[in-house]
Amino acid sequence: MLLVALVVVAVVAARPKSSTPHSANLSKSTVSSALSGSPPALASLHTQSNQLLPGGTAAFRARLKKLRGHPVVVNEWASWCEPCQSEFPVFQRVSVGFGRRVAFIGLDSRDSNGAAGAFLRRFPVSYPSYADPSQSIARGLQAVGGIPQTVYINRKGTQVFDHAGPYETTASLENDIKRYALQ
Repeated sequence: MLLVALVVVAVVAARPKSSTPHSANLSKSTVSSALSGSPPALASLHTQSNQLLPGGTAAFRARLKKLRGHPVVVNEWASWCEPCQSEFPVFQRVSVGFGRRVAFIGLDSRDSNGAAGAFLRRFPVSYPSYADPSQSIARGLQAVGGIPQTVYINRKGTQVFDHAGPYETTASLENDIKRYALQ
C-alpha cells in the first residue's frame, strides 16, 4: 500500500502545473443555507468550520466517538502540499453539498499552525481540521503513505476505504462518498 501511495504522489508531482488553484469562493450565506438543519453532531462540526483544532489523537478519537452513527470523511492535507491545494476547492464544494449527511474532518499533517492557518484562510472549509504535526493521528488511521489522503469511516466507526492522492473533480469525490460513506 505504501508503494502505491508513493507512486501516486510521484505521478501527481510530476504533472505539469496548469495554474495556481483558486478557492471555490462559496458565500457564507450559501454555506449556511446548505448546512441549515444538520443533525447536532454534524452541526457541531460546522460551528468549528475552518478552525485548526489542537488536542492530538485523544481529541480526534473523542470527536469520532461523538460522530458514531454518521459516516465520516477524513482528509489529510498540508499547506505546503501542491496536490492538496488543487484538491481543496473540491472539498470546499462537496463538503457543503453533503454536510447534512456526512461528517468531514481535516487532518493537517507535518505543518506549522501559522502556515496551516494561512492555507485555511485561502481555502475556507465548512469543517474543522485537527493539527497533526507528527502524524500521530494519521498513524492511528494508517494514513501515512502520502499527502493528500482521504479516509472513509462508516456509521459504525469502521474504516472502510483509504484514497491516496488528490481528488481532482467534485464528481470523483462525490462518487467515493456515495460508494464508501453512504452505503
